[in-house]
Amino acid sequence: MKRRYRILIGILLCIAARVAQGQTPNILLITADDMDYYSLGVNGSKVEDITPNLDKLAGEGIRFTNAHVTVAVCQPSRGVIGTGRYPNNSGILGFYSAYNSVPTLAEELKKGKGYEVGVLGKVKHSTPKDDYIWDYDQDAKDLGSGRSPRLYKEHFQKFVQQAKGKDAPFFMMANTHDPHRPFFKDTPNYERGGKQRPSRIYTPDEVEVPGFLEDLPGVRKELAGYYSSVRRCDDVIGGLLNVLDEEGLAENTIVVYLSDNGMAFPFAKSNVYVQSTRTPFIIKWPKGIKAGQVDEEHLISMVDLMPTLLEATKIKLPKKLDGRSFLPILKGKKQQEREFVYTHYNENSGSKAFTMRAVQSKDILYIFNPWAVGGRQYKTSSINGSSFEAMTEAAHNDKELRERLDFCLFRTVTEMYDLSKDPHALNNIIDDNEYATTQEVMEQEMIRSMQVTKDPMLQLFLQRDNEQYLIKETNKIQKDANIRKKERRVQKAK
Repeated sequence: MKRRYRILIGILLCIAARVAQGQTPNILLITADDMDYYSLGVNGSKVEDITPNLDKLAGEGIRFTNAHVTVAVCQPSRGVIGTGRYPNNSGILGFYSAYNSVPTLAEELKKGKGYEVGVLGKVKHSTPKDDYIWDYDQDAKDLGSGRSPRLYKEHFQKFVQQAKGKDAPFFMMANTHDPHRPFFKDTPNYERGGKQRPSRIYTPDEVEVPGFLEDLPGVRKELAGYYSSVRRCDDVIGGLLNVLDEEGLAENTIVVYLSDNGMAFPFAKSNVYVQSTRTPFIIKWPKGIKAGQVDEEHLISMVDLMPTLLEATKIKLPKKLDGRSFLPILKGKKQQEREFVYTHYNENSGSKAFTMRAVQSKDILYIFNPWAVGGRQYKTSSINGSSFEAMTEAAHNDKELRERLDFCLFRTVTEMYDLSKDPHALNNIIDDNEYATTQEVMEQEMIRSMQVTKDPMLQLFLQRDNEQYLIKETNKIQKDANIRKKERRVQKAK
């Protein structure tokens, strides 16, 4: 009798698990690596047939035109997504792990509803904590250097079947390595080791040159590799979405797509310009979201993604999140106080600290660069490519271009741009009398954002006209970054 009772209980639990699995939405979070907002056809790209799969996805869900990542560089950007906190509150100021006490998205999903959690590609950059354990993980070496649509699809299918075998909902963070450098460059033996060519390869005369770059042959040549890599990223996404259809899970899976930051070119990645942080952002959820929506009203920050996904899955939010859910917007409602986003930049992968902060509305971008004092020169990988070289060469005979490149390297402590007239942030209007009232509004919003998020840059901003103070404090910031870099090396050695 007892044995029959135990069997009955087991059957009931199994049925309950299957019901829960069917009701709880799965999550497929797809990130591109270094893709510009305007690289998508649906976002206005003039490059022919560049993103057919993403364009289709956009038509099946909601597309945001004013979404921004919080930090425009790899691991810190993903750290915000995974913790729902700004870098100063998570510990991920650069290429570091979060504080152990910080709750993370995958942990909360696993703890709250028994999610099977997995990651494909960019594993270290997408893993907030050193002792983090995924149920399924495959990195670049398992994915044709992160450049194989076929291998991404195969591994995602294995993971989905693993979750189905456990009657568990799944969370998969699928990270393409495209269009990150090195951009696609064809060779006779290119596909050795699992890499695949894009389904379409672009030539320099087929590409579109963004307005913040110069239309030069050297720039076009590099952009041809970039756009070919964008197309391969879209190929990967097409394969991932096909898995959902093949496994019968498309209806109850929340699909989220974004890029971790802007393209790896001058004035984009590793900055706080509009082309640095503005991300292509699409969410599809047939059971929960009306298809074919375009939100042009609200400004969305990726610090809000974790609370949104937790609310969508009906999991209680942990305390002390900096973000707040925008689920009401997905349901067709409006939300107040979404007129600004607050963005950061702190360090590159080599722990070089170039602290930046920005507040942005749809029309105005205000930037604070406390490092831009004492003749200090900006250094990052986004100015190491052949495009910057081509622009530097052309600047020998072009005074205006030479001044722009000098500005890229040295900046000013504050910048402001009217994006309604200057969408590529080319004309710094700081201290322009015509914008005096607007500048005051943006400065007050900067102070408010720093206060609310307990940003240690507040005191520097309040003394932004004191050059000697800024030199002293930014030197301290760099020393702290050097200490963290040494600590990271010691941890790796262990």
